[in-house]
Amino acid sequence: MSSIAARPSSLDFAGVRALAADDMKEVDALIRHRLSSDVVLINRIADHIIAGGGKRLRPMLHVLAARAAGYDGTEHAKLAAIVEFIHTSTLLHDDVVDESDMRRGRKTANALWGNAASVLVGDFLYSRSFQLMVELDDMRIMRILADTTNTIAEGEVLQLLNIGNADVDETAYLAVIERKTAVLFAAATELGGVLGGLPDAQTAALRRYGMELGYAFQIADDLLDYVSDAETLGKNIGDDLAEGKPTLPLIYAMQAADAEQLKSLRHAIEHGGLDSLDRIVAAIRDSGALERTHAKAVAHATAARDALAELAPSTFRDALAALADYSVERRF
Repeated sequence: MSSIAARPSSLDFAGVRALAADDMKEVDALIRHRLSSDVVLINRIADHIIAGGGKRLRPMLHVLAARAAGYDGTEHAKLAAIVEFIHTSTLLHDDVVDESDMRRGRKTANALWGNAASVLVGDFLYSRSFQLMVELDDMRIMRILADTTNTIAEGEVLQLLNIGNADVDETAYLAVIERKTAVLFAAATELGGVLGGLPDAQTAALRRYGMELGYAFQIADDLLDYVSDAETLGKNIGDDLAEGKPTLPLIYAMQAADAEQLKSLRHAIEHGGLDSLDRIVAAIRDSGALERTHAKAVAHATAARDALAELAPSTFRDALAALADYSVERRF
C-alpha cells in the first residue's frame, strides 16, 4: 500500500472546502452568470437549483486537481462550471426518469414545474456546457468532455434497463456506476492534470483517482439508502428499492439469502413495492450485505488514494486524499 493510502489525512471535509473556498467563489459566480437566460422559466428553475445547495463536489474536485497539478491560471473556474452543468443536467433528467419529487430534502424541479420543463432545462444546461467548452478552444479538453457526456448517457440507459431486473449482478451494477457517476469524477480530475500540463502518466493517475473515487462515492451512497433517513440523506430509506433499483446491498443480500428471503428480495426489485420494507431491510442487514458493501466502497477509496502517490506532495494532494476518506465516512 502506498504512503498516501496508508496515511490518514489531517484535513476533514470542512478543511477541504476551506482550502478550495477562493476558487469555488469564482466557480459559483460563473455558474450564476452563465445560468442566466432571457427565458423566465429557465431562470426560475436555475434559481431553484442554486438555492438547493449541494456540496459542489465535482467542480471542487476539478479545482483541487488543477491546483495539485501546479496550475495557477483561471481557466479552471470555467471547466469546473462545465462539470457542474453536466452534473446538474443529469440530475434534472434523473428525477424525471425516476419520478422523484424530493432531492436534498426539497421539491424537485419536475415536481414543481413538470417533466417537460425539467427535461428541457436539463438540455439547456448541457448545451450551455458545450458553449463554455468551445470558449476554451482546446480539442483535448473538448474530446474528454464530449466522450464523458456520451458515456453518461449510456449509463442512464443501462440503469433504466436494470430497473426491475432481479438478475442484475455486481458486474452489471458496477458498469452502471462507471458510466453514470465515476466517469464525470474522472473527467473532473483528469482535466486538472491537463490544465496543469502534467506528463501523461500523472494525468492518467489523476483520472484513475477520480474514477475510483466515483465508485467509492456511489457505492457508499447506495449503502446510505438502507442506513440513513430523509432528514439526513434527503430521501426516504428504501427509495432505491421502491424504484426497483438493484443496488449492491440488495445484490449481496440475495447472494446470502435463503429461499424465502430470496423470493421476497426478488419480488421487491421486480415490483418496486414497499409493502414488506421492514422485513426486506432486516434481511439485508442480517445478511452482512451492508458490511460487504462498505468494504467494497473502502477498497475503491483506498485505490483512489493509491493513485495520488504519482503526484508531487502538496496540500492540494492531501485534500484529494481527504475526499477519498470522506466518500466512505459520510453519514449524510
